Amino acid sequence: MELVRRAEKMLIVRVIRMGLVSTIPVLLIGAFALVLKSFPVASYQDVMESFASGFFLRLFNLIFSATFGALAVYMTISISRSYVHIRAGADVPSVGAVTAALISFFILAGAGADSFALDNLGTKSIFLAILTGFGASAMYLHLYLAMKESSYKVLSGGADRDFNKMLSTFFPILIVSLFFGILNEAIVRLFGVDSVREWIINMFNSLFMGGEPGFFKGFFFVLLSSVLWFLGIHGSDVLEGVMQTYFVPELAANQAAVAAGGQATNILTKQFFDCFVLMGGCGATICLLLTILIVSKNRSRRSLGRAAALPMIFNINELMVFGLPIIYNPIMLVPFLATPLVCYTTAYMATYLGWVPVITGDIEWTTPVFIGGYLATGSIAGSLMQLFNIVLGIAIYAPFVRSFDNRTEEEARRVFEDFLQFFKSCEAELASQVLIYRQDAYGEFARNLTADLRHGMKKSLEMYYQPQYSYGGRCEGVEALLRWNHPVYGVIYPPLLIKLAEEGGFLTEMEEEIMLRVLSDKEKIAEKYGQNVKIALNVTGITVVTPHFLAFCRQQNERTPFAGKNLCLEITENAALSLDRSTLEALSELKAMGLRLAIDDFSMGHTSVDYLKHNLFDFIKLDGSLVRGLSTHENCREIIASILKLAESLHMTVIAEFVETEEQRETLKEIGCDCYQGWLYSPAAPLAE
Repeated sequence: MELVRRAEKMLIVRVIRMGLVSTIPVLLIGAFALVLKSFPVASYQDVMESFASGFFLRLFNLIFSATFGALAVYMTISISRSYVHIRAGADVPSVGAVTAALISFFILAGAGADSFALDNLGTKSIFLAILTGFGASAMYLHLYLAMKESSYKVLSGGADRDFNKMLSTFFPILIVSLFFGILNEAIVRLFGVDSVREWIINMFNSLFMGGEPGFFKGFFFVLLSSVLWFLGIHGSDVLEGVMQTYFVPELAANQAAVAAGGQATNILTKQFFDCFVLMGGCGATICLLLTILIVSKNRSRRSLGRAAALPMIFNINELMVFGLPIIYNPIMLVPFLATPLVCYTTAYMATYLGWVPVITGDIEWTTPVFIGGYLATGSIAGSLMQLFNIVLGIAIYAPFVRSFDNRTEEEARRVFEDFLQFFKSCEAELASQVLIYRQDAYGEFARNLTADLRHGMKKSLEMYYQPQYSYGGRCEGVEALLRWNHPVYGVIYPPLLIKLAEEGGFLTEMEEEIMLRVLSDKEKIAEKYGQNVKIALNVTGITVVTPHFLAFCRQQNERTPFAGKNLCLEITENAALSLDRSTLEALSELKAMGLRLAIDDFSMGHTSVDYLKHNLFDFIKLDGSLVRGLSTHENCREIIASILKLAESLHMTVIAEFVETEEQRETLKEIGCDCYQGWLYSPAAPLAE
């Protein structure tokens, strides 16, 4: 695991992962376009070609060409931007690095060579995208920062600031372009190829020169293809020459033998790999998909699995490979290599022993699993062989998926602790900030946490209750407090919970859910503490005056009147409550329904005192900082005494929160406060406790 941690901290791994995530929309669109244009049913293809003169077929081809057909270009851009973001943050604009990386990519992909085609920009050139997105950007950033620190400036007199900023990127881009141009030209001249891309393909194909196709050649083919995929190189396309030379002709030989009345003897055909090894795509990733859906508890991973399921049924796995990601993921290396090798070996041996017929049927590579096995072999044994291999693959992937989940949770908890410390450190200033729109790691985490809260609001939110006691030891009331026990991060800090719900646009909905739960618990609380016990629940100043919340309260009051229930709304503030006419009318209506009102966190500030003018509130809850400061600040005692005197004249009850010691209680009693809430009596706890 320590090796995994070190690998994950490597700059290249972090850059590539961030870059791959940025391309997920392109992958999704391209994958579905590919499924829709190549659905392996003859009647479907006939309709696609004839309906509206083939309009939809052309449309899906166009979308596929604009996404998967140029995937390496998107990868180059996203990896370059990720590199600059990780290394330099917002201090350096990424446009210069992206430009340098794109120029370098087109050079290595063979732009200008006779063999250059648009196909050079697709999945076959992902490795070049990684090489240039990372390498060219690193070189550019080094040169750019060096020039920035030097006394030499590239400036144009009279030009605007943006023009001069872009002009400063000229020499770094030029130097990077020259370097990769010279590198490409050197390889072209040394090896007699058209480009670095062609040289890489020829180098891998040369490993298979000579010999007949047999078990070990096929085994090495599967291994190398998987290794290339893991490195971000489209293994199937890079080794297409090997496939065409050694394995494609074998099917025709089998079909000819059967037509002549003989038996098919060539086990290793292209269809053999498609049916028994590349199920769901390279790495037998249909097994990984099923493992994620069965075993994984990570919600985002399961969501990815559901999104990738349809294209993977047709053996299109780019979304899973790049979205999970599998490539450069040290945890997934072993199963990604081992699963197809095991599937290859079992299928080869079963065919060799005669348990599965030798393949004689010509099927498309997009034919779904089980259907493909049957059509290729002409026997249900082919489908059963696929099922056996899938079960084996799930068994291989399962422990690694669990390990990946655990590693993700461990990292998530660390990030959460950092995020929580950030939130607490600037909590007072966050009222004017929006966490989910921050363009940094905290913003990304806030967005994910908000989505978790929204998704699990009905299921995972819990109500805790904290009692309020008189000095004589009688329970006067309980306060309902919301708790969210996140499956990964544990109990979430309540102010953060409210902040995220507010930013997510579902705070009112959440607070209405709180009231429903409190109302359902009312009888159980009354059984323990008596019918007259007060039940308080927090409602933010934002929610309490909204038409939606008022309509909700009217509806609940019509079902079961609030009058006599002794239900109290503690109005909390993340922003000062504006006491305009509409607000006063809303509060008055709530009072008329039979609800009681309390001011939470009351102090001697202008805003708090202003609430008292209209005689709408029944209770005052002292600001916790005043109670905590009793033993260290004499002013706190005087302020509390003033509040008590003011409350008495207005016939309001004062409740002191955060009473944790007998010394605090006795001091409060001396001043004149007789009602307390805090750990001295009980922490907040579930109703059953």
